[in-house]
Amino acid sequence: MPDDPSPDSASDKPSASWLKKLMHSFHSEPQSRDELLEVIREAANNKVVDQEALNIIEGALDVAYQQVREIMIPRSQMVYLQADDSPKEFLTKVIESGHSRFPVIGESTDDIKGILLAKDLLPLLLNPKDNFKIESILRTANIIPESKRLNILLKEFREKRYHMALVIDEYGGISGLVTIEDVLEEIVGEIEDETDENQEEFIRQVSDNDFIIKALTPIEDVNEHLHTKFSDEEFDTIGGIVMKAFGHMPQRNEVITIKGLAFRILYCDGRQLHLLRVTKNNDKNKNKSKNSKKDKSNDKNTPHA
Repeated sequence: MPDDPSPDSASDKPSASWLKKLMHSFHSEPQSRDELLEVIREAANNKVVDQEALNIIEGALDVAYQQVREIMIPRSQMVYLQADDSPKEFLTKVIESGHSRFPVIGESTDDIKGILLAKDLLPLLLNPKDNFKIESILRTANIIPESKRLNILLKEFREKRYHMALVIDEYGGISGLVTIEDVLEEIVGEIEDETDENQEEFIRQVSDNDFIIKALTPIEDVNEHLHTKFSDEEFDTIGGIVMKAFGHMPQRNEVITIKGLAFRILYCDGRQLHLLRVTKNNDKNKNKSKNSKKDKSNDKNTPHA
């Protein structure tokens, strides 16, 4: 007959299970976003995930902390159509811009009538009408505050199936617009298509005080565009100056201020910087803008004689 199992061997399973649970309780797991990123970056260093995957993961985590005001297209750079434009007038603007969606305004930029989808104009091209009214084919405009988080906006874009939103400031005026592509670019990096011009452009202005700059941009070009005086004796590119200022290989979205300019890392890998966002210090202009808005608000509340 086979030997009966001893009492000690019979208790091996529960003991092993308890030990496993005890060891698991002491196992270090990420307790914060920073700890999670550290684990993921370590995985990238060990070639468990590639650099592109790391950037996408970091971008997906970052959008939960970013607000619409950080990425929106400012009011001054919006391409919009007038509700009373003739077909000849608005078709020319649609074709020249190459965009697929356009805000349509009335008497002012704050008077939003709706959103025009370029594809809705195809029947007009096939069957021109002299008395055509653009308002007859407009879609409802979605209005959102500057403070809305990007992860919440992306969820709304998906659930409500719209691709553009108009952004309002604290006074209720239109301050810009944002598209689903703008949000996705924060996650996966810049998305270029066949309509994008000047693919070799090193510096792209996105607002009055914000620029997207490739790290390999020659310092001479940066000085010319931004009216700065960076020295090119030690480095040839702006990326070299930024790297030296950090003193280490920065991670995505790290920010450093150099000579009054805020440099934010948009894209990098474990070896070099690729894309930067540069913001000019505009506190004086902001104060002027706030005072101007307050004056307007006071004017509205002041009774006329």
